[in-house]
Amino acid sequence: MAEKYSVPLLQAHQLIRETWGEIKPRTSIICGSGWGEIVDGLSPVSCISYEHFGLMGKTTVSGHKGNLWLAKPQGVEILIFQGRRHYYEGAGWAPVIFPALLTHELGVDNFLLTNAAGGIREDLHPGDLMVFTDHLNFMGSNPLIGQVPHPAIPRFPDQSEVYDSALRKKIHQAGNAGGQTIREGTYLALSGPAFETPAEIQAFARLGADAVGMSTVPEAMVANALGLKVGAISCISNLAAGRCSNALSHEDVKETSRLALPQMTQLLASLVPTL
Repeated sequence: MAEKYSVPLLQAHQLIRETWGEIKPRTSIICGSGWGEIVDGLSPVSCISYEHFGLMGKTTVSGHKGNLWLAKPQGVEILIFQGRRHYYEGAGWAPVIFPALLTHELGVDNFLLTNAAGGIREDLHPGDLMVFTDHLNFMGSNPLIGQVPHPAIPRFPDQSEVYDSALRKKIHQAGNAGGQTIREGTYLALSGPAFETPAEIQAFARLGADAVGMSTVPEAMVANALGLKVGAISCISNLAAGRCSNALSHEDVKETSRLALPQMTQLLASLVPTL
């Protein structure tokens, strides 16, 4: 394992053992923009601040609290990363991919990623939930460049099915059980932090992108390379540039996600115990 990650992973694992004992979580969730408050609906037990994990550090984006929670919905142990680190924050890839590495280190099988995204496809509207079928990496970089961060990761990882089809089916089943219609689509990731231009959105649509955002793909790539079962869900928080008449803002993203919070929480509360 790359020395950059080995010691911080060992220390994080030890801290988790000292705080929560010998836990055996089945699922790990990363909360993207607007998703952080799902913690309250998933029987939270206690949390550890990211600042206690050397490579994670303090989050710098509004709405990302920066806590790792142990939760027990219906008695099932899960981990919830309440907020994520982003590549555009300027701290490199280490804090972005650390949750995937820690999830693997703790022996967790399922890795669920959430985010807020701009809807490109015309039938996607604010408040819709979209499960990933695939992605396009337009971030301008790759988290696996350089020394391989973990011995379980091959030099050239296959990406034929980054998002596990069986897990995707369970997400749909959980949605159906709650009377929700879950969309599907391809997500395009950019580095950010500027929102996209209308011309870029037109180009992305021609390339097959259904939604666009500034996260998720790096963690998914690393988790997939580690052999985790990866699922990802976007809350469509706004119409992408050129699809709406108003200027885009992070505050609008958070507000739409806040309004969609009940269905986001319901979906995960129904899904997690089945994994």
